[in-house]
Amino acid sequence: MLKRGSNPLWRFPGVAPTALIVFAYLYLPIFILIAYSFNENRLATIWTGFTFDWYGVVLNNPDIMRAARNSLIVASSATFMATLSAIIAGLCMTRDSFRGQQGVNAIMALPLIVPEIVTAVATLLFFVIIGMKLGLMTVIIAHTVFCIPFAYLPIRARLQGMDPRLEEAAADLYADPWRTFRRVTLPLLWPGILSGAMLAFIISLDTFVITYFVAGAGATTLPVYIFGMIRIGITPEVNAVSALMLLVSIAFVTLSFLIGRIQR
Repeated sequence: MLKRGSNPLWRFPGVAPTALIVFAYLYLPIFILIAYSFNENRLATIWTGFTFDWYGVVLNNPDIMRAARNSLIVASSATFMATLSAIIAGLCMTRDSFRGQQGVNAIMALPLIVPEIVTAVATLLFFVIIGMKLGLMTVIIAHTVFCIPFAYLPIRARLQGMDPRLEEAAADLYADPWRTFRRVTLPLLWPGILSGAMLAFIISLDTFVITYFVAGAGATTLPVYIFGMIRIGITPEVNAVSALMLLVSIAFVTLSFLIGRIQR
């Protein structure tokens, strides 16, 4: 890492204050939200004292717990199916060459580029056309498709970094393709799979726009429930829910980062 004195970027006037302002704009509201989740006063903007009561209110609220359960069901199911699809796609894209391979790669990355609102409207239209009733299953399907690229990129990067001669050596030792995959490829690929799965899980857990469009009755997830809460005003209860979601997100992103370090 370059030190401040050796980085030519710091020579330009105003770079350091601008960077400080940008980071403050990004992260200061998050710290304020966490701080006010411990506010004793129900009016979120008036500090009167420190308390943990709002976290107890959140954990004892059956509607919040139901929304959290739906979020975990959707995120777990979408992560499993998206990761499985990403493994198959990664193996096909890195082990075989075919015409149109670059086009397929571009299609795989398309959900990362297309605005989420466009994806949400298109997915809703698709479910309406095929006559599928909106509910938890439609949310899982939509999240699975949306999360595939997030699981695919770490897995593909891991596969590209693997030495193909290891699989060739296994074949020379009379291992069939399935045994080669199970004994050689999968153990080496495991860090990429875990990293992609955790990234897909946290993306699914935090996705609001797609969920809002394709969720039916009884399929409310935590982000959608929080949106409904803030429409009647921001309270320490909302801040507490948001802080808990932030804690989970930070934990999974940190684990994904650490596993990515293991890959290198």
